Amino acid sequence: MTLPELCVKRPVMTTLVMAGLLVFGLFAYRALPVSELPHVDFPTISVTSHLPGASPETMAASVARPLEAQFSTIAGVSAMTSTNAQGLSVITLQFDLDRPVDAAAQDVQSAISAATRQLPPEMPNPPSYRKVNPADFPIFYITLSSPTLPMSVVDAYGETILAQRLSMLDGVAQVSVYGSQKYAVRVQANPDFLAAKNIGIDELANALANGNVNLPMGTLNGTHQALTVEATGQLFDAAAFRPLIVAYRGGAPVRVQDVANVIDAVENDKVASWEGDTRAIILAIQRQPNTNTIEVVNRIQAVLPAFKAQIPASVDLHVLYDRSQTIRASVADVQFSLVLACALVVLVIFLFLRRLSATIIASLALPLSVIGTFSAMYLLGYSLDNLSLMALTLSVGFVIDDAIVMLENITRHIESGEKPYDAALKGSREIAFTILSMTVSLVAVFIPVLFMGGIVGRLLHEFAVTICVAILVSGVVSLTLTPMLCSRFMRGHEQQSQGRMFRAGEKVFNAMLAGYESTLSWCLRHRGVVMLAFAGTIAGTVYLYDVMPKTFLPSEDTDQIIAFTEGAEDISFAGMVRHQREVAEVVRQDPNVLTFMSTVGPSGSRATGNVGLLFIRLKPHKARALNADQIIQELRPQLDRITGIKVYMQNPPPIRVGGYLTKAQYQYTLQSLDLQELYEWAGRLTRKLQETPSFQDATNDLQIKSPQVNVEIERDRASALGVTADQIEIALGSAYGTRQVST
Repeated sequence: MTLPELCVKRPVMTTLVMAGLLVFGLFAYRALPVSELPHVDFPTISVTSHLPGASPETMAASVARPLEAQFSTIAGVSAMTSTNAQGLSVITLQFDLDRPVDAAAQDVQSAISAATRQLPPEMPNPPSYRKVNPADFPIFYITLSSPTLPMSVVDAYGETILAQRLSMLDGVAQVSVYGSQKYAVRVQANPDFLAAKNIGIDELANALANGNVNLPMGTLNGTHQALTVEATGQLFDAAAFRPLIVAYRGGAPVRVQDVANVIDAVENDKVASWEGDTRAIILAIQRQPNTNTIEVVNRIQAVLPAFKAQIPASVDLHVLYDRSQTIRASVADVQFSLVLACALVVLVIFLFLRRLSATIIASLALPLSVIGTFSAMYLLGYSLDNLSLMALTLSVGFVIDDAIVMLENITRHIESGEKPYDAALKGSREIAFTILSMTVSLVAVFIPVLFMGGIVGRLLHEFAVTICVAILVSGVVSLTLTPMLCSRFMRGHEQQSQGRMFRAGEKVFNAMLAGYESTLSWCLRHRGVVMLAFAGTIAGTVYLYDVMPKTFLPSEDTDQIIAFTEGAEDISFAGMVRHQREVAEVVRQDPNVLTFMSTVGPSGSRATGNVGLLFIRLKPHKARALNADQIIQELRPQLDRITGIKVYMQNPPPIRVGGYLTKAQYQYTLQSLDLQELYEWAGRLTRKLQETPSFQDATNDLQIKSPQVNVEIERDRASALGVTADQIEIALGSAYGTRQVST
């Protein structure tokens, strides 16, 4: 007994099986995660090291090189890049697509431990690593501001409490803080006063460190009671540091306030951020590779209400940007297209079959095939994204074919006078192999896509599997449910009535058939013309393919624009802030902009002080006439008129391929063993690209023109005075490097 015969003779069994497929598919649909695209993230790990006061050359030689030597022994590393700046080194490791990022993280931790002995002992903390792609954009922005509280207090709520809580959430890779204003006590030494008291700056640093301690002191055990020993060694503000005694001169104590100005300040006063025109602390949250954006955002939003209840009413917390909103809107748009496609297919079937029962029987293959596919997607760990839903939309035209073929063959036997039950058995037996061959041949078309490699293969794998599963499910439905329904709900030929609508439709179809017959006859009489038209079509296709613009993924408007700003290499912080505010004012006046945040100073991969960033959130699509790319071209000439600063804007692409964030969407890497030769050719290549009309915003990340002061140590004179080179460099670092001497 064949499968169609079994289902025709067992209608209850067939109904229950199809109902189970429908129910499980609906449950799977509710459980499927939602994302923009399938998971195609490169396993990427970023290693950050800090050595305050060290030059970029020192960071490269003393910190980056020992770490890179250990990282090069890790299996599966496809690319390794490092950025070295003043006191900062960032090494980005990219691994092969098939390398689990958790296993790679363990290898990176082992490599850091192996390189620890080779690193400078002055490093305040060992290198830290994160599983994050620095080239990826944050998925969630939070701003904190206050009209009354100091920024250091606002920073304590944001960076110390909220950022740490968010970092603990599953799927959150990193919480970057823009405009960090962490509280600190600054001791501004007066060199004249120190010299007058014959006190070295190292003595001042030692006095500060020794006067602020928090050490364990044990317990005091008695006969009946044990007491914990505490001491007031910890100092908490500038007022407590001022009376500290540095030394005694002439029998009198010399206090910190006698030789230095001690103030309550912030740890880094060369960074600042704004939300619009309001000074703020910005938290930018990045997700881990291979995690779902919607799920991560949901976890973040679940934490915010409890945090809002804890902070004072004078601290304003705003969600500047939520990436999940555009993803949900995009997926909802594709879902609507899927439903619309199903409705149009059903309508076309009804117009041609002109019988309600036949239309319903054939159309049932659509929802069962689509909803049944959701079960397989859930079991395979897929998500509802643009590509998987597009696969289901395309499959609408495929999944209905099998049911129509089965229905037409059974209808043929009914019209010849057979009873619906006998016609279903006979017709399904005749057409079963044909439907099987149709299903297998359609699936075979997508087999090459299943075995594609690289990022394109990762991107299209879910698409191919989804459409193959939908086709297979439709084949099963056509071999089981369709013949069973035909045997129960199709009427015999003598019972079928031809109403007014049927007769009107028949006239239209006869007219179409006559038109096709006349057109076909003309083509058969003019074979040469038809062949010329065919050859012209082929030639036109080849020409259009050659001239059509090509890109990896189409530009998508996600209501956001990223703008990188860059001033002169020797620009001061105040000058950079002034130019940044000019750029912000131009952006604020644009009618397409809803809100934006602006930041100046080193942060993340932006390691120099002459750079800034603007994150621009646009109004919804319906509220503006221009898309993101058009808005960029509209803003570009206005921003170019601002002197002293360059602005590089980009519409963030759906997928970031690369190890770090750059000022442009395309980048070219130069490598050389000779550093001076590398510097020379980087400048030459950049100038040549800038002269080429096809390129826009050609630039590089080389920052070597900033003026610097070189201190040559006269070692003989230093030795005669009993001073070592180490003491000289420590003194210089303490004087000009904002050295941290105590916590």
